[in-house]
Amino acid sequence: KKSNSTYVLNYSSFFSSLAYGEAFAGNRDKVLIQVHFGADYRTGEYGWSTNLDVVRASVEWQLEQLHTDRIDFGFIHCIDEQRDLKEYINNGVLDYIMDLKKKGIVRRIGLSTHHVDLASKVLDMGILDVLMFSINPAYDYDRGEYSDGGAKKRMELYRRCEKEGVAITVMKAFGGGKLLSDDLSPFKKALTRMQCIAYALDKPGVVTVLPGCRSVQDVKDVLAYLDADEKERDYSMISRFTPESFAGTCVYCSHCMPCPVGIDIALVNKYYDLARLGDSLAREHYLSFEKNASDCIGCAQCDKRCPFHVDQSARMKEIRAYFDEKK
Repeated sequence: KKSNSTYVLNYSSFFSSLAYGEAFAGNRDKVLIQVHFGADYRTGEYGWSTNLDVVRASVEWQLEQLHTDRIDFGFIHCIDEQRDLKEYINNGVLDYIMDLKKKGIVRRIGLSTHHVDLASKVLDMGILDVLMFSINPAYDYDRGEYSDGGAKKRMELYRRCEKEGVAITVMKAFGGGKLLSDDLSPFKKALTRMQCIAYALDKPGVVTVLPGCRSVQDVKDVLAYLDADEKERDYSMISRFTPESFAGTCVYCSHCMPCPVGIDIALVNKYYDLARLGDSLAREHYLSFEKNASDCIGCAQCDKRCPFHVDQSARMKEIRAYFDEKK
């Protein structure tokens, strides 16, 4: 149906590309299409390739099926090993994407990967606008098949994306559904969809979560997040599973709130961490707050509430001293 809504289209099969092409005919200006350069659906089955001829043929086929002449997000698809990236570059696929961007056919460049070092290497190239990355408590806490990098290293990646203006779109927010099951969860305790989505959205750089949906009911279950209250979104129970090496680290979850003097403790922490990474705008953001670390009265109510055992009142002193020195 025609409406004023904008849709982000990230499809994953031969049949969905045909269906979406018909569904959005006449509404192209209301759809943001994401095409993965390396995914091939022409046979009706998912295929993956770094061969330039295969990639070009697949992209041209997708544009035809979707009845469009432009791609809003062109993704370097599923690069999880150094050799994959090397092949992608040597085979000319990256040059192909960059050429399409120069021509205005591709509007933004993205990367989908599950590995921190790969993401960092492509970020070093200075070409990314978007990173699709797998984020959930299990992977961040060294549990599961895509738990690459460890908690601290993964958080550094999220902060880097925030600093460099690279938007993160989250895949595998539910860990392939395992986190929603007591039996399958690596924590042996199920999380809800609301908790998983809230967890991902709290990470620096994250702009959206893209859960897989198999049915209309799945879509309804995910959209319920928009009406969920703070209690339903509260994922503080995962603090019981926090790795010892990560305990005492602020994850910007806001469970320490409310502050009696009105400090947004999560954002104050976030911009402090970004400023220390060299983000020149972080200081300006921090100083724009109506209340900041200088207003802390040391009541320690936040310390008692923090599920991740962060000494926030001590952090406020540290943050105040840091920004005072930078004046």
